[in-house]
Amino acid sequence: MPKTALVTGGTGGLGTAVLARLLDEGWRVVAPWIIEGELERVQRRDGLELVRADLFDADGVLAAVETATQVSSAPLRGVVNLVGGYAAGGRVHETPLAEFEDQFRRNLRSTYLVTQAALPHLISAGGGSIVCVGTRAALQPFSGAAGYIASKAAVIAFARAVAVEYRDDGVRCNTVLPSVIDTPGNRASMPNADYERWVKPAEIAAVISHLLSEDSSSVSGAAIPVYGRA
Repeated sequence: MPKTALVTGGTGGLGTAVLARLLDEGWRVVAPWIIEGELERVQRRDGLELVRADLFDADGVLAAVETATQVSSAPLRGVVNLVGGYAAGGRVHETPLAEFEDQFRRNLRSTYLVTQAALPHLISAGGGSIVCVGTRAALQPFSGAAGYIASKAAVIAFARAVAVEYRDDGVRCNTVLPSVIDTPGNRASMPNADYERWVKPAEIAAVISHLLSEDSSSVSGAAIPVYGRA
């Protein structure tokens, strides 16, 4: 039976690779968007549905999930939570509380809202797979990013909680942990880096695809390194 994946952040540097991979594998893919200019990155293809939705707002999330679940012949079986962001800052004593808290909003709020809204549909479909995105820094911190690191560590903990809570419902939840992703934005911010050592979006997309597939049916609650050679 055909199946649907809801991919948040699908218009981003990693997201477009995930969309392409899942479409190649025959998924019906629903990708919410909010910034019109980012749509230029997305190749329009059969099987792809774009829906305008603010994923930091509960009503926007419900609209996106409704689109993902409206085709009964292709039930929602996969959710990929890519929305997030990084903000460089100082050390903890130099970082205002508002900036620290903003990293949790960026990296955890939409993941929570989308997962929460999608779970009843995954359960009713007989199970499914949720993939979240953390970062290597959650395990190997660096200086000047306590908010980012702590919020991504919270994503890992949240995914593990979901894995335990919904284990008997056939719903799996895992996290991928990239190192530096080879995107145009990262190249612009680090022009002197060795890009060949960075992990490629297509490589992360392949891991995400595997986690959505039945081939990984025994894997849940994992935090999987996807580092490349960085």
